[in-house]
Amino acid sequence: MRVLDRERFRLGKAGLGLSLALLAAAIFLADTYTDLEIAVAVLYVAVILVSVWFDRPAVVLWVGAASAGLTILSYLLTPRGAEHAGLVNCLLSLIAIGATTYLAIRIEAAEARARQARAELAHISRVTMMGELTASIAHEVSQPLAGIVANGHAALRWLAATPADPAEARRALERVVADADRAGDVIGRVRRMVAKAPPSRETVDVAALIEDVLSLTRSEIRKAQVTLRTDLADDLPRVIADRVQLQQVVLNLLVNAAEAIGQQETGPRDMLVGAASDGERITVSIRDTGVSLASAAIERIFDAFHSTKPGGMGMGLAISRSIVEAHGGTIYAAANPPRGMVFGFTLPVRAATAERNHG
Repeated sequence: MRVLDRERFRLGKAGLGLSLALLAAAIFLADTYTDLEIAVAVLYVAVILVSVWFDRPAVVLWVGAASAGLTILSYLLTPRGAEHAGLVNCLLSLIAIGATTYLAIRIEAAEARARQARAELAHISRVTMMGELTASIAHEVSQPLAGIVANGHAALRWLAATPADPAEARRALERVVADADRAGDVIGRVRRMVAKAPPSRETVDVAALIEDVLSLTRSEIRKAQVTLRTDLADDLPRVIADRVQLQQVVLNLLVNAAEAIGQQETGPRDMLVGAASDGERITVSIRDTGVSLASAAIERIFDAFHSTKPGGMGMGLAISRSIVEAHGGTIYAAANPPRGMVFGFTLPVRAATAERNHG
């Protein structure tokens, strides 16, 4: 699937490059062989601005230099017209091309720095959150490790018995292997969550992703004495997304819900994690019976540095919103009568459907 994505992306850029070349050729011909007493070459500015889509300052610089070269060549080849007016138009065009190229490169560099800063901040937030879940993760790992020890001793006892029972020893060793796999799975999920890797796009099973995150937070949820229920549709279509980033969103919403419920001393302590699809989008929702927020607080809940928790950084939900919106989705929050909140997000599935059809 990733190969298909890269191939489509490469073909898309190749098509854009051909379109830019044709547009530049049209401008050159219009500038050279028409009687227009205007600076037609200024239209190269559009070519330069479109080249920013390549996300490579070197390409923008090359397009700008080529546009300037074509402008000068057109001036030298123009067979008629007032020489003085042509020179003025040429100079004006060169100034516009140079200024646009410079600004485009600066803007592209600034956007690249902003993207890097967002990625760094998201990574810090993810690592911080995983640090808060250390006790839960340790508990998840300790269970299979305890099983490994218990089943290992059992296997030794069966082998040392008189007579030895190889069949029971084999079953005990099979349980040891299963527990070791469980521990490895937990460690693998943690490593993937905290890995500092560039954003990627792959086909993601949202239901399986939610189950993975639940496996990391289940002990934290139990510690808060929360009754967890799930309602994950069986026919969820896959989405094209960055798996780790979506895990971060689900993890953040789950931890926030558990903490909100943990603040309540009385009443129900329920959490419902759901996922459904209408064919065009997938909706993931987390309902809790924790603290209810006022309408004014809900309006600001996704703002950066705004937190409803004592000592909170106010970045988790803001980063979650940026991740969801970068995937073409929306994130939302609402009251969950009679008490609590519902947080959720939607993701489009059209791209995933097309990917499956081509696969």
